[in-house]
Amino acid sequence: MTDSWAAFGADLHIEPLGAGLRSGLMNALREAVRSGRLAPGTRLPSSRTLAVDLGIARNTVADAYAELVAEGWLTARQGSGTRVAQRADAAGPESRRVPSRPVRGRPTHNLMPGSPDLSAFPRAEWLKASRRALGAAPDQAFGYDDPQGRIELRTVLAGYLARARGVYADPERIVICSGFVQGLSLMGKVLAQRGVREAAVESCGLDIHWNLLNGAGLATPCLPVDELGARTGELGGMRHVGAALLTPAHQFPTGVPLHPDRRAAAVDWARSSGGLLLEDDYDGEFRYDRQPVGALQGLDPERVVHMGTASKSLAPGLRLAWLVLPEGLVSEVCDAKGGPEWMTATPDQLTLAEFIASGAYDRHVRAMRLRYRRRRDQLVQALAERAPGFRVTGIAAGLHAVLELPEGTEQSVVQAANWQGLALERLSRFRHQDAEPGREGLVIGYGTPSESGWAGALDALCRVLP
Repeated sequence: MTDSWAAFGADLHIEPLGAGLRSGLMNALREAVRSGRLAPGTRLPSSRTLAVDLGIARNTVADAYAELVAEGWLTARQGSGTRVAQRADAAGPESRRVPSRPVRGRPTHNLMPGSPDLSAFPRAEWLKASRRALGAAPDQAFGYDDPQGRIELRTVLAGYLARARGVYADPERIVICSGFVQGLSLMGKVLAQRGVREAAVESCGLDIHWNLLNGAGLATPCLPVDELGARTGELGGMRHVGAALLTPAHQFPTGVPLHPDRRAAAVDWARSSGGLLLEDDYDGEFRYDRQPVGALQGLDPERVVHMGTASKSLAPGLRLAWLVLPEGLVSEVCDAKGGPEWMTATPDQLTLAEFIASGAYDRHVRAMRLRYRRRRDQLVQALAERAPGFRVTGIAAGLHAVLELPEGTEQSVVQAANWQGLALERLSRFRHQDAEPGREGLVIGYGTPSESGWAGALDALCRVLP
């Protein structure tokens, strides 16, 4: 049987044979070094951190490290930590910089945007909440239920969103969805049924969202995005647009908030035209330099659909999201969602409701703010010291940052990263097909690596920059 352990930001496949975990860990580390997935000089996580990530005893990791140091695979110095040794078969700086061939299979380091640190999922607290919630749940909760979602979750969400995001969120206005994608699909269907022909989107964003709206029969013209966010003042000149999808708290991927004047312009357009604003509250809870900006929905609950998810604050695998709707839209969205077969899993709804009500959700979000802020600070510091010609842009928020690149280098940097087993995404990947050409850069997902994998991923990033 093979165990897949997320160590160093990579999946190391361990065959627990012979001496067991210690031997398997040593074999995996040797193979990672031999193949080039762990480059010479890469700093490994502490024995304590790696043991927590792998769910094994700290002594097992410490013994494996000590043996590999004795064999010459690793080096250990006081104050410098444990690192991959410089080996004779990696002679010369260029061979240490890039392997002789691209690394195949899963990357050693993952800085792709869009995911939180999954190793930080609060398993113990979630399990406690699940036990309490399921123990108190009525029998009817396990049958075919209301597609709108459990009243327990809608009630605590209404209170949380009002307190934390400034959302007007009566429980009867909330529909629980199986992920953000389902919520956006429902909105696309409802908009099309209402006769909307076009839904404006930001010129930088996720094509999966644009494609969902296209699949519902809506055209998706783009609004230009600059350093102040989407240019919402241009909505008035878009004749057939009846809705606009925006990320006002932290634009993805450019990382800027929507300027107050443009927030007001968007709401003014919706009021005057009868249009709807779809507010993707992406990264709304993670702001590091100040209190998070309140949700756009608070400016006009009858013209803004607030769309939130637990995918970034907890984990995408939960498939839990919510729509906070204008009063007149609730029945239409529930009809579009359909009957009981479209319901969202009840046990997870009840667990999230208990998790929020107990205060565990607030504690987790606070802890993750500290972790992600520290990582962003370390990213900025490492670039200042090791690659001073490169600049991180966007506000101090969210799970990603944009690293500007010199013109003409974006593709070559991503290719070099691939050869080193580092997963990166280029900025141009998120540009709408109708958008004007823009700057080049990388979208660095500093929230993605595990705690033990972050230092190695940061080292690998600095090595591939031109």
